Amino acid sequence: MTQNLFSIDPLNGEQVGSVEVSDRNSIQKKVAKARKVQTQWANQSVQQRVQVLQRAYEKLQPVQSALVQLISREMGKDARRAQYEAGGAIQGGIWLAGDAGTALSSRRSGGSEIQYRPLGVVAVISPWNYPLAMANNLLVPALVAGNSVILKPSEESPLVADLLVQTLNETLPEGILQIAHGDGHTGEALVRSEINMVAFTGSRATGQTIMANAAPALKRLVMELGGNDPMIVLASADLQRAAQFAVASSFENAGQMCTSTERIYVDARIADQFEKAVTSIAQQYRTGGWQDPQADIGPLVNQRQHQKVVNHIQDALQKGASLLLGEKTPEPPFIPPTVISGIQPGMQLEDEETFGPVVAIDHFTDVNDAIHRANDSVYGLGAVVFGGADAVQVGNRLQAGMIGINQGAGGTPWVGAKQSGFGYHGGADGHRQFAQLTVINL
Repeated sequence: MTQNLFSIDPLNGEQVGSVEVSDRNSIQKKVAKARKVQTQWANQSVQQRVQVLQRAYEKLQPVQSALVQLISREMGKDARRAQYEAGGAIQGGIWLAGDAGTALSSRRSGGSEIQYRPLGVVAVISPWNYPLAMANNLLVPALVAGNSVILKPSEESPLVADLLVQTLNETLPEGILQIAHGDGHTGEALVRSEINMVAFTGSRATGQTIMANAAPALKRLVMELGGNDPMIVLASADLQRAAQFAVASSFENAGQMCTSTERIYVDARIADQFEKAVTSIAQQYRTGGWQDPQADIGPLVNQRQHQKVVNHIQDALQKGASLLLGEKTPEPPFIPPTVISGIQPGMQLEDEETFGPVVAIDHFTDVNDAIHRANDSVYGLGAVVFGGADAVQVGNRLQAGMIGINQGAGGTPWVGAKQSGFGYHGGADGHRQFAQLTVINL
């Protein structure tokens, strides 16, 4: 019996559309097809594959407005940010293909030739918070490397992924890029199938399950597994600049961003000024639907995520933190701009990834204590330090894959430390994760 997956608008609960769920039998057929056509794709040169992909991404331009609306309606992102993501995905896909082509071309090293050969069939499992950008970052280098790809998008944003794949497939050879829809059961079936690699962006818990299911066949893995990013504000910091970053980073995409600032440790000597500046800036943000041009914070993706953020807020307040801005029990689908002071270890706001528009702050008198708390996490995706000349020294002691000094964390490759990542993507080193490195002595 055919089963459908329904996409729901988080703003109003309306059904946006539906897609057919891929069951185990369907996945087996997709994998068999992907394996069959991959050899022909691999026989093309790297530059030939790059050119085909670039033509395919150019043909996304006529459907850009449709992609924008689907991003907004499926996960709640405002139209301006959705436009930026869709346009960036189109132009970024063209650029990324060329960049990956350069990285994956054979090169000489002394008396050897270094080749980057295809792995086979790659499963790309992408998230809902940046449904085009995150999928692009994984599927483009995988295809340039000569692999075939089966994309399993989040069940929260199936329609935008479906339009992406349909449009790309007007140019790509048949079967090189396929899509499998469904929830975690579909993802598990795909990981357990006869594929060669899994590239995943999502939660740490799902990453652990993927690793366990991929282990029997020792399948190649690249996984970005979220974070609980700290920010340390030193007494030497530009206070206004630090406050602006704290709010913007905490509220971007309604806080639903893997490198969102989740917890802030500020020097007690400037803490009152910092909190007043943060609260003043945060008060200027407003919630609203995707069509509202004045909206800064859209609805959270679903009621489960909304309730999780509410639980984190209430847990902190019950354990002694102070609410400087916001509501104790916000009603769905929005979380209004929220600022909380006095977070402590043992509070969910400090220990876990909240993924909502909350600025969570505590004070320190000894920077060593701040560094200890920043590092006291299973996560290690990004970290940020604001300060003067002493900021670099503090940053060098933080345990994260990406560290920003007086700016956000991120770059290429995109890499997480500890349980925030397994492998990495982006840049030449990241693109090469999607290939088998082969050394030929000449």
